Amino acid sequence: MKQELVPIHSFQQLTPEILELTFISDHLAATAQPGQFINIRVDNSFPLLRRPFSIFNIEGNKVSIIFNVIGTGTKVLARKRTGDTIDVLGPCGNHFLSFVDDSFDTALFIGGGIGVAPFPFLTSRYPAGKKVLTYVGGRQKDLIVQKGLRDPRIATDDGSLGFSGTVLDLIKRDLAASPVSRPRFFVCGPTRMMKAVAEYAKEIGASCYASLECDMACGIGLCQGCNIEMAAGDKKYRLVCKDGTIFETQSVKLP
Repeated sequence: MKQELVPIHSFQQLTPEILELTFISDHLAATAQPGQFINIRVDNSFPLLRRPFSIFNIEGNKVSIIFNVIGTGTKVLARKRTGDTIDVLGPCGNHFLSFVDDSFDTALFIGGGIGVAPFPFLTSRYPAGKKVLTYVGGRQKDLIVQKGLRDPRIATDDGSLGFSGTVLDLIKRDLAASPVSRPRFFVCGPTRMMKAVAEYAKEIGASCYASLECDMACGIGLCQGCNIEMAAGDKKYRLVCKDGTIFETQSVKLP
């Protein structure tokens, strides 16, 4: 993990709602793994606390994140320009590839809204020869990102793009029509969606790993602000930033 000032390379409007910001970092390009995040201080004065962002992709020494403008921090970030610098800390947390082994046959990548963020990077680094099904869900089409994904299956709540309904409804329909052998779910998105996916995975006897979302001011376990309650074990709580962000869903109590 390293703190550095990095230059912004470019912005791209992926959808009317979602921006991609790309910056240059030799350090992250050499060390980051899919599912890890970076903690960004968007301004030197205000807001003071860092904001966590999943690594969207890495190409060469170019590192990308995506975000929608919903609060003070992302408003400040959206006003940045090419050539400006941002203060980045990372890579932080664990990564999806540490949960890839021979105990499953088919991976399902499931992203809800901006929770699609870690999956292009995971897609680019996922072991060749392993079967992957990719699902993306959102309230409406302007919240659907497909860049960097392989043949994504799309669901929107309002039916404006792809399947009309939730992403879990689409998954259930597909697996009922074409069952897969020994699936493992990798999911990131709104907690309510991840909890529903986790419950379905448990019902069908599949393992499920979720990248949890919460406020992480420090990103390194010092502030103790990102506790998650464990389902069992000697330690009642763990820290999302330090012990995650990825957890096997049956090991935690999702809110």
